[in-house]
Amino acid sequence: MKKKSQLEGELERFEKAESQFLDLKTMLELAESENETTIVNETEKELKNLCEYVKVYQLECFFSGEADNNSCYLEVHAGAGGTEAQDWAQMLLRMYCRWAEDHKYSIEIIEESIGEEAGIKSATIKVDGIKAYGWLKSEAGVHRLVRISPFDSNARRHTSFASIGVYPVFDDSIKVEIADSDLRIDTYRASGAGGQHVNKTESAVRITHIPTGIVVQCQTDRSQHRNKAIAFDMLRARLYELELRKKEELQNTGDKNEIGWGRQIRSYVMQPYQMVKDLRTGFEKGDVSSVLDGKIDEFLQTSISAKIEE
Repeated sequence: MKKKSQLEGELERFEKAESQFLDLKTMLELAESENETTIVNETEKELKNLCEYVKVYQLECFFSGEADNNSCYLEVHAGAGGTEAQDWAQMLLRMYCRWAEDHKYSIEIIEESIGEEAGIKSATIKVDGIKAYGWLKSEAGVHRLVRISPFDSNARRHTSFASIGVYPVFDDSIKVEIADSDLRIDTYRASGAGGQHVNKTESAVRITHIPTGIVVQCQTDRSQHRNKAIAFDMLRARLYELELRKKEELQNTGDKNEIGWGRQIRSYVMQPYQMVKDLRTGFEKGDVSSVLDGKIDEFLQTSISAKIEE
């Protein structure tokens, strides 16, 4: 039924776009024959908006991965650099939350480790909605910020790094086998705000997958059992994504380092000039503030288009 609903939604989107195009085409022809300049201009504007809609729809047609239609987990980790890097990590987290809100995705904070002075050391959120993983998976990698640090009394320019990881959420239709002997499960007290119960009991859960070294943790719920279940889901997602990456490496004939999660993919420069540049595609935008406010669709579309062309 879920698959049926998704297919019906895709057909409905196509039929809506086709119907709107035919209506606008008829309206434009009538307006031109009657020399109605105002209507012609308005119709052309609506056609441009429809073109943008169809462009996005066309890209989504290439979401052929078995998890591309799924929700996803998005992790942010501050790099070396203390407060400066932690502040940058929080800026990135805010950017993705704003993007998700603009696209009507729901957001759930799974884990958040607050920095000592400002920002975050790490955080994990769940972006819930159709095609969230398909859109965000290209964001995995290292993001670099260049700016005059607000934490430097000498107003010097600093370079900060933060890494992004994106993993699909999937249902029981995809099986991931995990042996109990491969796991180490630790419990600890949740950090930060959360109420008396959360901070006084060991409700937070950390799971380490020994063969791969993957570590996941959850402290979002008051219940240790609920946090453990969420952490297991995250571990399954991480292991699944790891297998997908291995398959991609085998199929890729180019530089395998370009596939790795730790690669630098985007540079955000605020001083001495304003520029956000995707280092994989060369696409750049001068309005840094709007990008950090969640307006990253052009970067997502460009990176997905480049992947399709490969």
